[in-house]
Amino acid sequence: MPVASAMEPGNPSDEATPLQQEPDLDEQISPFVRRIFQDRSGNLWFGTNGDGVCRYDGKSLDYYTIESGFGGRAVRAIVEDREGSLWFGTSGGVTRYEGEAFTNFTQEDGLSSDDVWCLCIDRAGNLWVGTWRGACRFDATSGRFTPFPMPPAPDLDPLRGVTSLNIVNSIMEDRAGNLWFSVGAGGVRRYDGSSLTSISEKDGLCNDSVNCILEDKDGDLWFATHHNGVCRYDGESFTNVMEAEGLSGTEVWDLYEDKAGNIWFPSEGFGVYRYDGQSFTNFSQKDGLASHAIQCAFEDREGRLWFGGWLGLYRYDGKSFVNVTKEGPWQ
Repeated sequence: MPVASAMEPGNPSDEATPLQQEPDLDEQISPFVRRIFQDRSGNLWFGTNGDGVCRYDGKSLDYYTIESGFGGRAVRAIVEDREGSLWFGTSGGVTRYEGEAFTNFTQEDGLSSDDVWCLCIDRAGNLWVGTWRGACRFDATSGRFTPFPMPPAPDLDPLRGVTSLNIVNSIMEDRAGNLWFSVGAGGVRRYDGSSLTSISEKDGLCNDSVNCILEDKDGDLWFATHHNGVCRYDGESFTNVMEAEGLSGTEVWDLYEDKAGNIWFPSEGFGVYRYDGQSFTNFSQKDGLASHAIQCAFEDREGRLWFGGWLGLYRYDGKSFVNVTKEGPWQ
């Protein structure tokens, strides 16, 4: 299956033309945008790698940091619960925002570690947290977190910047109600409500260091890995998408499915790929995407697609990418 260029579909041999210059970091909402989310009121939230979280309400951009009561400088996860409270996974624990003030939770409240990497709210409304020292679940009655024991990875991954035998980078609930956890360099664990099953390279997973897990509209599972690209699991076997389709890159941090069913994922050093169910299209500098280190994607209620990573925030208008700075353009 050919990989199309976003500039001229069907011609993968075209060379990207670099932008004339990189965006000015001082103009960006943050040098590194790690997470994007829109709450039920329509506010857009951007988790950064060192500037806390910022909110765009349609008129202005407001920043919340440790100095203003927010829990951590790096924000790696944002979710909203049934009551409308926002939860942020940060480098300083978990922060809850109920519309007026921030409440911070740390190891003193039962967190396995204050270094939080992912959040997931399951269909029963339970909040799950992945940390540097494993997973835990929030008990709304007691207001505390309870560790969720899992077998650690057999070995460390020395090539990852932040790692441990127990670090949980991704938690996802599939349509059958199974919870999936990535654990260090030990592949993934599937929890069916009563027991854990470990799945690793020996079972066909393309790499045991998994950064993100996604279930698509057809029920297939996708795994973004740190050293061997993306693989897809159809319930019976794994397919290494990068190898099968001739895609470039090995380090992938995110997987996102938009409302139309397209699957997007970044490839470190090679921009972003889109899969429409039939073919893959690559977007890079020639399309206005200055960053080759994108780490997150999100579609808002208006159908606009947002991408964040090194060199800030980008919006895809259906044809090209626009760098959105502190001054916009937001539309």
